[in-house]
Amino acid sequence: MGDQPYGICTDMLGYVAKEVKSAYDLDVQVAIVVGGGNIFRGMAAASHGMDRASADYMGMLATVMNSIALQDALENIGIQTRVLSAISMHQMAEPYIRRRAVRHLEKGRIVIFAAGTGNPYFTTDTASVLRAEEIHADVLLKATKVDGVYDSDPEINKSAQFIKEITYMEVLERRLSVMDSTAISLAMDNHLLLNVLNLKKKGNIKRVVCGEKIGTLIYEPGQDK
Repeated sequence: MGDQPYGICTDMLGYVAKEVKSAYDLDVQVAIVVGGGNIFRGMAAASHGMDRASADYMGMLATVMNSIALQDALENIGIQTRVLSAISMHQMAEPYIRRRAVRHLEKGRIVIFAAGTGNPYFTTDTASVLRAEEIHADVLLKATKVDGVYDSDPEINKSAQFIKEITYMEVLERRLSVMDSTAISLAMDNHLLLNVLNLKKKGNIKRVVCGEKIGTLIYEPGQDK
């Protein structure tokens, strides 16, 4: 949504597409999970009395809208992109099938996973880790609006301390809000390397792909980083 209070900002959409392209141009296979909080946030609606399952399904539909918008932005700069949705809607997106997703990646297409896991009560973070595991991703980049993981919310606490590296268990024990506990636990169980970075700093995605240590690494002790 960029600097808007809600909705889709076309300038931000174009910026994100170019940042993704910078990694894609290095012959890296790229898959993306997009959230829907700029349009509708399920947990927020549930806290105001809406049934949680209904709210989450609405949130999933919002991720499909964002995915189609990002697909359009990527294809406008010459990248073949496929949207695979966990909720069937054949007129707009392909159904999510793991082998189909891998095949698209092998053919040099960017794949966008929409509609989360297709189930309520699971966050976009959990969907990201799940899809990353299913396609055997080398690393999951969480692109956010801060530089990485802090010991408290840096937008509220100006004295918040930045954390360069941290283990999955430390994230869980310290209840850091970088990802929900289900996502962190799933990543820990499968040794998926997580890298939290600031999307708004131009070039960060390309720098990470090229091996620079940007943002925060979340890993298992002894894991290859």
